[in-house]
Amino acid sequence: MYPAFAPLSSLFGYFMKNKQSPTFARSFLAALVFISMIGPLGMNIILPSLSAYQDVFNTDYASAQLTLTFYLAAIAVAQLIYGPVSDRLGRLPIIFFGLTLFMVGSVVSLMATSIEMLVFGRIIQAFGGCAGMVMARAMVRDRFDAENAASLIAYMTMAIVVAPTLAPALGGVLEDQFGWQGSFVFVLGFAVIVLGFVLAKLRETLPAERRHDVHFSVMFLAFFHLLRNPAFTGYALQVSFFTSAYFAFLGGSSFVMVDLMGLTASELGLIFVGVSVLYILGNFFTARLAKKFGVPRLILFGSLVSVAGAVLLLAWHMLYTLGPISFLVFMALIAFGNGFGISSGLAAAVGADPSRVGAASGLAGALQIGFGALSTYVTGSLLAYYETTPTPLLLVILGCCVLGLLSFVVGRYKTARMSALETY
Repeated sequence: MYPAFAPLSSLFGYFMKNKQSPTFARSFLAALVFISMIGPLGMNIILPSLSAYQDVFNTDYASAQLTLTFYLAAIAVAQLIYGPVSDRLGRLPIIFFGLTLFMVGSVVSLMATSIEMLVFGRIIQAFGGCAGMVMARAMVRDRFDAENAASLIAYMTMAIVVAPTLAPALGGVLEDQFGWQGSFVFVLGFAVIVLGFVLAKLRETLPAERRHDVHFSVMFLAFFHLLRNPAFTGYALQVSFFTSAYFAFLGGSSFVMVDLMGLTASELGLIFVGVSVLYILGNFFTARLAKKFGVPRLILFGSLVSVAGAVLLLAWHMLYTLGPISFLVFMALIAFGNGFGISSGLAAAVGADPSRVGAASGLAGALQIGFGALSTYVTGSLLAYYETTPTPLLLVILGCCVLGLLSFVVGRYKTARMSALETY
């Protein structure tokens, strides 16, 4: 079986294994996977068409790239809104709204006659696609405790990663066969199918008695309370920094491996697949081991593995000549550790305050994307200044991994100290 499809086999094998348990309904988890895939699929499928946008809309590459930049920014902002609003209205209305908005954005993008109209359509797409990403985590945490939630989010992540891994290849085929509009037709059709599946199979997980009124002032107050919660901040920052290490890799790998090492774009694509497979593998082991070892131990293990990989990556560069193979090996090690730490950390962050699950899901996701975007900007700026060495990229990756480990350790220490004081 092709490695990228292995997560789907494992996920649905897991559904079959647990088909007798009502809490592990196959249709429930399958629906969460599909709504979570919408946002990443829409984000990455247009990458092969960026050059085409220059010709179609008579613009430069920097303007064409705004279709990706603003998509990412819109996801970060939307996550802050959807979580708290869902705590008042329920999860399903947000999912229906998001899917509908994603389809509207796809139509606007498909009909775009200028780069500005395309960027606007992409912003609408992102706001819609983000809803499923936030609601899937919240719905899992509504129904399961921390260990079960970490296990299920890990299984979901394994399948969801297929979307951004294969989306550029799919987008390239659609671009060659049907032009730049092909990708938007595909995601529009996929969203229609997902909406039908959700209508038929997904049920509300937040009962009316657990909902509460929300206003924007209350929403930001919820964020304030969460940021003062050491358990939430520890886990959320740990996830954000480790995600930032991967975003730095995405932002800097093209310059390092194509411009400095001489790889072709297709060879770089194989590097991305290799790194993604190890990340998926880390999530697979997390799903299998979360109940046995608990979330904190898995996060600590994953954090140490990622830091070790980052240290070895920089040390190899300083002592030897960093090449494509060594870069792949050490980045794969970092990704493997991230597979343990990110899914477990998200589950723990979302469940850190049971009365603010939706707000926690939105804020944790916004921090994750926001920190990742910042790391990409920092990496690109440093590589542009130091044009002949990959050292800035390696330092950013190492710094993010170390900060992720420190965030987890400090968060655990402050949480234990607070619990001790309350008990006393």
